Amino acid sequence: MTTSSRRYHITTFGCQMNKADSERMAGILEDMGFEWSEDPNQADLILYNTCTIRDNAEHKVYSYLGRQAKRKHEQPDLTIVVSGCVAQQEGEALLRRVPELDLVMGPQHTNRLQDLLQQVFDGNQVVATEPVHIMEDITKPRRDSTVTAWVNVIYGCNERCTYCVVPNVRGVEQSRTPEAIRAEIEEIGRLGYKEVTLLGQNIDAYGRDLPGVTPEGRHLHTLTDLLYYVHDVPGIERIRFATSHPRYFTERLIKACAELPKVCEHFHIPFQSGDNEVLKRMSRGYTHEKYRRIIDTIRRYMPDASISADAIVGFPGETEQQFENTLKLVDDIGFDLLNTAAYSPRPGTPAAIWDEQLSEEIKSDRLQQLNHLVGIKAAERSQRYMGRTEEVLVEDQNTKDKTQVMGRIRGNRLTFFTGDINKLKGKLVQVKITEVRAFSLTGEEIPVLVC
Repeated sequence: MTTSSRRYHITTFGCQMNKADSERMAGILEDMGFEWSEDPNQADLILYNTCTIRDNAEHKVYSYLGRQAKRKHEQPDLTIVVSGCVAQQEGEALLRRVPELDLVMGPQHTNRLQDLLQQVFDGNQVVATEPVHIMEDITKPRRDSTVTAWVNVIYGCNERCTYCVVPNVRGVEQSRTPEAIRAEIEEIGRLGYKEVTLLGQNIDAYGRDLPGVTPEGRHLHTLTDLLYYVHDVPGIERIRFATSHPRYFTERLIKACAELPKVCEHFHIPFQSGDNEVLKRMSRGYTHEKYRRIIDTIRRYMPDASISADAIVGFPGETEQQFENTLKLVDDIGFDLLNTAAYSPRPGTPAAIWDEQLSEEIKSDRLQQLNHLVGIKAAERSQRYMGRTEEVLVEDQNTKDKTQVMGRIRGNRLTFFTGDINKLKGKLVQVKITEVRAFSLTGEEIPVLVC
């Protein structure tokens, strides 16, 4: 089937890894001659890149699919693809549930999209969920931003947290070589991007699976080494990385972040619970004391660093006292941002079949209490920016106020100020902060004095 003048639309659910995968698949589709369609109903190929971390994301996918399956009865040439974690988890069961689907593909098959679609255009219904070695990506992603870019450095996850479906759907850890990562970042720098975020499901595990150790027995390739290796890429002004795991977060890494000027003072380190017994049952492999020591070490090296994290409330068997321990940790540390969720049982995970499931009422009540505290602490943390001058990387226009532009400071706070997006997009601007809110800031551009 010819792809000339065919249009595609991708809807992405879930994490940054999914967003990065969607950008790569968009790049592949455009290489094949497809054009982007803003309206899914005008597209000849619909791709849903799915997430299974929460129940509601999964339900949303099925409702979207139902609409497009209906459309396919009127337009048999419509191609419907489901990729990502729901695809990996459900596999052929998805075809039984939605027979109109053409292609079901797990995250490890992202780079194979063209070959798999060719099989579809040859008249086959295709399921690709078997574990594979991820091929090095050579297609240029169609990136959503022209200012900031994601770069995958490690795929998969070897952890076995009892609540998490990610290892089942994203497979074992596979690190890209430092050379391939640097080559991609150099290309991004040449294209005018100012910021990269290095991505991994468990990014601190980077390099463990690559060959070679030092005489002292340390892996030759670690995230710390990678940061030093890519730090001097021309054009790139800022480097971020996510997501970290407390079990592998080292002082050596913290020291590197403090030493390297381009690495932003922002760390995303999920703690999930502030109670040791719950952490043990989650199989997280650390205690709340260890987590606190990591944050203390970061603040010793970088007192102003922003800390964000993830937390789960209502884990099976969580007592009121154990929940209070989570509140205490949040109160003590004072996060700049905390992504919170009520526990949601995921298929194929140990915790999903445990007896001590909590009621939706208890989970909802605890989530509300935690979110209230998170807002208070974030507002307190924001106060330190009042009256300060911060460097903002301008990303876009403020959709609610067209006279303003928006971007992020190095600490990752969203910041708004009056300005012309046509002149400022992609620029690093010094902004004096005049207004602080829990999760965002407003300021005024400081004019550059020309001598």
